[in-house]
Amino acid sequence: MRGFCGLEHHPINWPSYGVWGGAVIARSCVCAKMVEEESLRVVRCGGSQLNFRRAVFSADSKYIFCVSGDFVKVYSTATEECVHILQGHRNLVTGIQLNPNNHLQLYSCSFDGTIKLWDYIDGILIKTFIVGHKLHALFTHARAEDSVFVIINKDKPDIFQLVSVKLPKSSSQEVEAEEVSFVLDYVNQSPKCIAFGNEGEYVAAVRDFYLSVYFFKKKKTSRFTLSSSRNKKHAKNNFTCVACHPKEDCIATGHKDGKIRLWRNFDDNKKYTYTCLHWHHDMVMDLAFSVTGTSLLSGGRESVLVEWRDATEKNKEFLPRLGATIEHIAVSPAGDLFCTSHSDNKIIVIHRNLEASAVIQGLVKDSNIFTGLMIDPKTKALVLNGKPGHLQFYSLQSDKQLYNLDIVQQEYINDYGLTQIELTKAAFGCYGNWLATVEQRQEKETELELQMKLWTYNKKTQGFVLNTKVNMPHEDHITALCFGNAEKSENPTLVTASKDGHFKVWILTDDSDIYKKAVGWTCDFVGSYHKYQATDCCFSEDGSLLAVSFEEIVTIWDSETWELKCTFCQRAGKIRHLCFGRLTCSKYLLGATENGILCCWNLLSCALEWSAKLNIRVMEPDSNSENVAAVSQSSVGSDLFVFKPSEPRPLYIQKNICREEVQWGVFVPRDVPESFTSEAYQWLNRSQFYFLTKSQSLLTFSTESPEEKLTPTSKQLLAEESLPTTPFYFILGKHRQQQDEKLNEALENELVQLPLTENIPAVSELLHTPAHVLPSASFLCSMFINSLLLSKETKSAEEIPDEVDMEEEKESDDSDEENDFTEKVQDTSNTDLGEDILHQLSKAEERELRKFRKVDYSWITAL
Repeated sequence: MRGFCGLEHHPINWPSYGVWGGAVIARSCVCAKMVEEESLRVVRCGGSQLNFRRAVFSADSKYIFCVSGDFVKVYSTATEECVHILQGHRNLVTGIQLNPNNHLQLYSCSFDGTIKLWDYIDGILIKTFIVGHKLHALFTHARAEDSVFVIINKDKPDIFQLVSVKLPKSSSQEVEAEEVSFVLDYVNQSPKCIAFGNEGEYVAAVRDFYLSVYFFKKKKTSRFTLSSSRNKKHAKNNFTCVACHPKEDCIATGHKDGKIRLWRNFDDNKKYTYTCLHWHHDMVMDLAFSVTGTSLLSGGRESVLVEWRDATEKNKEFLPRLGATIEHIAVSPAGDLFCTSHSDNKIIVIHRNLEASAVIQGLVKDSNIFTGLMIDPKTKALVLNGKPGHLQFYSLQSDKQLYNLDIVQQEYINDYGLTQIELTKAAFGCYGNWLATVEQRQEKETELELQMKLWTYNKKTQGFVLNTKVNMPHEDHITALCFGNAEKSENPTLVTASKDGHFKVWILTDDSDIYKKAVGWTCDFVGSYHKYQATDCCFSEDGSLLAVSFEEIVTIWDSETWELKCTFCQRAGKIRHLCFGRLTCSKYLLGATENGILCCWNLLSCALEWSAKLNIRVMEPDSNSENVAAVSQSSVGSDLFVFKPSEPRPLYIQKNICREEVQWGVFVPRDVPESFTSEAYQWLNRSQFYFLTKSQSLLTFSTESPEEKLTPTSKQLLAEESLPTTPFYFILGKHRQQQDEKLNEALENELVQLPLTENIPAVSELLHTPAHVLPSASFLCSMFINSLLLSKETKSAEEIPDEVDMEEEKESDDSDEENDFTEKVQDTSNTDLGEDILHQLSKAEERELRKFRKVDYSWITAL
């Protein structure tokens, strides 16, 4: 065993310091040279909130719109596929509404101070109205011609106003909307707290303990107040949401205590009345009336959609077990569909009979991401904490969740006072055949419950199956776990590190008995170092060495004999991150401390290669190259450094990649490598770097614009003829496209091109007419054969007089064909051409065709 204390044996030479964009690098003979910074765009790669605002249905209920970060996403209600991504806003989209004057258009507003009008069928931006204020919500109704309503912020941060914005008519793409009219003051910024009622005659707004109603015709405001006393009876009277009856003077308000109040006669401050409905045990999150107003929908933290029919306490229906808190409820204009938005970033489309028909699942935003970001080697999916007690597998390519893996396997109870079982650690084996997870529950400091589970991949079920369960694998919290990543290793190895001062090595052993053949995991070795807490661990690329950090000391162990080889002492704080270099840099070990020091050790010489002063929060090696990405935290934001352990100078630096703290990062291998020639971009050739911020925004780096980055899949999913595209279409569609290409090539070589059947009016009318009103097939046969035999290039039988003989027809057809056919046809002789065409029909057949035109087809126009 060799011991080494880095800072004492390798003193820092101040004159040799280089700069990592504000960080300091120490090396004895090499001065760092900063690469000229080139611009990379930080783009949202998906996973944005789908539940930030209420979803909106199209007029025909075929599409559903939802805000998603800076974009508006258009989903098919039938297939759950994203058919369009409306891009153009430069900040968070805060509201969407259908254009009441054109049901094929959509309005959207954003924090960027603009209102945009979209053609959502084609995904085209029609017009941009520049308001100038920061817009928090958007409302429309049919009576307000050329005007929309928005919530804006006053001078004070907590004071909001509802105003009307006149949208001027102009032919230009961008228009200044300067005419703003005040409607209501002191409103809540949430759109759930404002509603228009009785076909736009009044608007109701709630905030705290106040209900305000503004009547547009009378231009007066009525205000109502509930008791705010702290006694039990009025403890939670706070308003949480509001909905207005579409055809009557009735207002429904939700409250923090779970009650729903129905207000009537509110045009008189003295004669108003209200009745109460109560089922929810916690606050009412949202309310919505049906299109006809006969039903009221409510939802909350119980994950149950409640339908109050005729607004009575006794007549109610339930749709339970929706999986997460209901945050928003929306009703389609046709009244045939509802949808609920949930706290787990999910939208459920529900039929009128309260049956769920579609689920649009985004990236689940858990309160804490303990597992970090991982990549499943088999599916290439992003894996992290999902629903409580679950791992979610999320496709970065399609921006949708693949599936959830239930780790805890217990029913989740939504109770703030209950201590839940938390999934804290997870790791994949090299090939993705094994998955290790750690879950814990701790009510008191001395009552720690730990459980480690090892899952094996089942090829038949295409999922993970529990193989081994270990109760209390350590006596204290597990701080890290990792698999031996040697590709040639036949026996997989797992290492866990804990605050109890030990690391344990787990191996796969034969667990067969007389009943069946089986394998299981067992502890093979327990290691420690002077009773220090183990903070992190990792294997070298070939699996021959194991590095375990014990507070300020890094220990290196032989993975064959588990013998301690050497130690590195870092007196700048506890080691937070450890990682080995890859490929040609596999001889280097990197360590980052809590006090802001990044060290690189050479394992061959057991010497400190270089060190830098960086407050590293994320450090991730790229498995396909020597590159390492490090994200440091500064007072103004997070900075990115990409470097190779063999060189102290960074390959790429980008300051302020985001203003908030970056918590996790991961390199994702590319299916098709890029070919960037610029030195600053080459680290993106084989892999792409993704990182997760404190607010759980998933971001990445790209040299493409956001439109180029996010639109390829949506372009493939464009609806044909305004119909939603289904996965079945992609099977037949590509096959049909290939057939059409072959058919076109064949037709180019033919002298006569018959019209396609879909271009023939007779055929189209036959196919689009209901079968039960069609005449007999024998009656339709003549018309159908007639439409197939006639060519567009030749004169129809109707245009040929009965007395004209065949020789005259031949001369006429020859002259027409000379003008219309391609060069290949023109090279042939007129005589041959006439023979090819006219010899297809005899004189008797020609006479028969003339009779067909005398058949009366006028009955078709009546269909």
